[in-house]
Amino acid sequence: MDWSSWWATYSTLVLSLGVYGLMALSIYLTLSCGLLSLANAAFMGIGAYASAIVTLQYEGSFPAALLLGTAAPAAVALLIGVPVLRLSGVYLAMATLGFGEVVRVIALNLEITGGPLGLNGIPLLTEWWHVLLALVVTVALLQALRHSKVGRAFEAIREDETAARLMGIATERVKLLAFVLGAAIAGLAGGLNAHYTFTLSPGNFGFESAVDILTMAVLGGIQGVAGPLLGGALITLLPELLRGLQEFRMAANGLILIAVVLFMPQGIWAPLRFRRRPGK
Repeated sequence: MDWSSWWATYSTLVLSLGVYGLMALSIYLTLSCGLLSLANAAFMGIGAYASAIVTLQYEGSFPAALLLGTAAPAAVALLIGVPVLRLSGVYLAMATLGFGEVVRVIALNLEITGGPLGLNGIPLLTEWWHVLLALVVTVALLQALRHSKVGRAFEAIREDETAARLMGIATERVKLLAFVLGAAIAGLAGGLNAHYTFTLSPGNFGFESAVDILTMAVLGGIQGVAGPLLGGALITLLPELLRGLQEFRMAANGLILIAVVLFMPQGIWAPLRFRRRPGK
C-alpha cells in the first residue's frame, strides 16, 4: 500500500487521534483544578457548529472559523462559569451535564444548525499539520502553565480548596480560568473536527461523548500532559485494534478499560509509580 492509499484509508483515524488528544487535554485542565466538569463535549459542539457555520454558510476563511470556534465556547464558559462553579463534585458534574443537554436541544431546534439533520457539506479544510500545530501549541502552553504560579494554584485547589483560599489564592478566579481555557481548547478541537468529518449532528456531542472524553483523561492519568494524550490515543485506537473480534469488540474494549482502572488507579501515565523509593 503506497502513501496516498494509506492516507486515504487512515486519514480520519489519524486526525481523530489529534482532535481527541486535544479534548483529553481540555478536560485535564479542569480536572487539574479539581473540577469534575462534563461540559467539554458541549463546548466541542459549540466550537464545531460555530466554525462550520462560518465556512459553510458565510464562506469565511478557515483561520476565522477556527478563531470563532475557539472564542465562542470560551465566551459561553465565562458566562455560565460564574454561577456553575459555585458547585463542586457530583453537583458540578450534574449541572454541566445538564448544560450539555441544553446545547444539544438548542442545536436540534435551530435552523442555522440544520436542526435534527445537522449540517452537511462542510468544506474539508483540516490538514494533518493543522492538528499537529494545535497539539504542539496546546501542550507547550499547558506545560508552561503547569510550572507557573497559576499551575501551582490549580494543584493547591485540587488538593484542598479551603486551605488554598486561606493561603490567599483567589480560588473562584482560578477555577473560572481553568474552565474557560478548557472550553477554548475543546472549541478548537471541535472546529478542526468539523472540517474533516464533512457533517455535524447534535447527537455527536451528547452524554456518551462527554463520558468518553472524561474516560480519556482518567485512563491516561492527570499527573502530566502525557497522560491525557495517551488516554485519548488508546480510546480512539481500541475500536480499530479490536476490529477482528467483530461482535465481541466492545466487550473486549470494556474489559481492557476495567483492568486498567483496577490495576492502575492513577492512570497509565503516573511518573511517581516509576520513581525509586528512598534508600533504594
